[in-house]
Amino acid sequence: MSWKPANQSSRLPAWVPERLHRPLRWLVKWGLISSAILLAVVLFYFYLALQYNLNDVARMPERSVILDRNGEVFGNVHGERRRLITREEIPDVMVEALRAREDLRFYDHCGVDVKGLARATLRNIKDRSFTQGASTLTMQLARNSFEMRAKSLHRKFLEIAITLRIENHYKKDEILAHYLNRIYFGAGCHGVEEAAQTYFERPTSELNTGECAMIVGIIRGPHLFSPFRNLEGAKAQRDEVLERMQVCGFLTEEEKEKALQDPIRLASQEDRHRNSSYARESIRLRLQSILDQHDIRSGGLKIHTTLDTALQTRSSAVLKAPIQSIQDAADLQAALVVIDPGTGGILAICGGRDYEESPFNRAWLAKRDLGPAFTPFLEAMALERSKVVVSGNPVQTGRQLGVEETLRLSHRLGFGGPFQKTEDLYRGAIAASPMEVACAASAIVQQGERPEPHLITAITDSAGRVLYEAGMSGTKALSKAASKEALDSLKKDGGKLVTCTSSRRDGWAVAFKPEAVTVLWLGYDDPKKIATANQLQLALSKLLETVK
Repeated sequence: MSWKPANQSSRLPAWVPERLHRPLRWLVKWGLISSAILLAVVLFYFYLALQYNLNDVARMPERSVILDRNGEVFGNVHGERRRLITREEIPDVMVEALRAREDLRFYDHCGVDVKGLARATLRNIKDRSFTQGASTLTMQLARNSFEMRAKSLHRKFLEIAITLRIENHYKKDEILAHYLNRIYFGAGCHGVEEAAQTYFERPTSELNTGECAMIVGIIRGPHLFSPFRNLEGAKAQRDEVLERMQVCGFLTEEEKEKALQDPIRLASQEDRHRNSSYARESIRLRLQSILDQHDIRSGGLKIHTTLDTALQTRSSAVLKAPIQSIQDAADLQAALVVIDPGTGGILAICGGRDYEESPFNRAWLAKRDLGPAFTPFLEAMALERSKVVVSGNPVQTGRQLGVEETLRLSHRLGFGGPFQKTEDLYRGAIAASPMEVACAASAIVQQGERPEPHLITAITDSAGRVLYEAGMSGTKALSKAASKEALDSLKKDGGKLVTCTSSRRDGWAVAFKPEAVTVLWLGYDDPKKIATANQLQLALSKLLETVK
């Protein structure tokens, strides 16, 4: 016998039809369960958000530091002009540009734009991907302050929870200032003041309307729209921002047209990297490429490099000092590369005698005639093809290969030319950079493996997480037998080559050592005779010995 009553009375009002009783009870039951789950999720994410220190939001991103191969500090690459500014130092027109482009209702919402978030959510469901973000300025500040980059629902919920805490902790104008002080503007600039000083060489408070719009336009693509590397793209972004400002009522048609005519007062090429050096600029250029490729926007990076600080310092001092063996050498230029032949790591690099006087990096960019400096490589090619090396007669050695085969093997060694496609090629009628010579010499030293030259081995953030790690790469240029025989031949002269072109316009010295290949070039930017052959070779020998 059951204890339940035969007819259980319903708790629903009498006016509710019988057929709706069960569905309504189901809705109430699952509504309560869903509410409990939702409350639990909310409490969970607010608990996670409490683990973050909101004081970090107002802190300045750390400078990025360059470390040499031994982990010693070589210098800073970003952050020299970094400074926190207050809302009072930010032009009102920049704030209006920022609102028009990024978050029009910034002063009205609680940190989360519910309408925009709902619209983005529906779009993401439709696209089955995170194509829309609907991030407010405060949400972007949360993401950039605590490096939350992963595209997932977990990251989004956590970001919202932290955003609501930020809105409760800071005033709106403080949030705006913290946002502009923290985000990445390309070219290594974290914060609007560093961006203004770097791009326009003036404080944020002195930017005109067009420059303010350009700065704001950089935000969505800091690598892509940096005016230093893509001025036309930066102008297009400026125009879009100004158009949006007019639509939002911040500018009249006349004011917009006037802003489009505002001068863009970009820093000159000469002033962009003052107080730098050939080594630091080489690192900066390769770092920028890596940051672009991997979309790295963090501050406080540690750039682990292959440089040997002591060797770099000594090399720079040697080249800057007067060259005693040569008279009237005031305008004489030089370039030097020291490379680890086993890895391709650059141990020292000087693109000239004085960076402040001439920032052009001849180590990478200058293409100068090799002349007799091509002979060891020609002989290695002949040995590769089992030809007879006629010592002291490169033409007879080269004829056995032929011009086309010599060109093909030259490319394998890393020489890009230009080449003379005649028998003069065998005499060294080929132009090459010191870096190309260093890599080709490394192939002879390293059993035929030509390494890929590099300066940066890894990039880590302030927490020690690896953001980038270089992979080892190389090209098989010669057989082991050919490279060994060529190297044995060079050892007769102490493993080094010191020579000059017949015109005496270019002097070359190369040290073929297993621990380090060194290449030194001397010449004038506007080619002319340097000195007598003996004087030139004496100068090269002394410089090479001093650097080692």
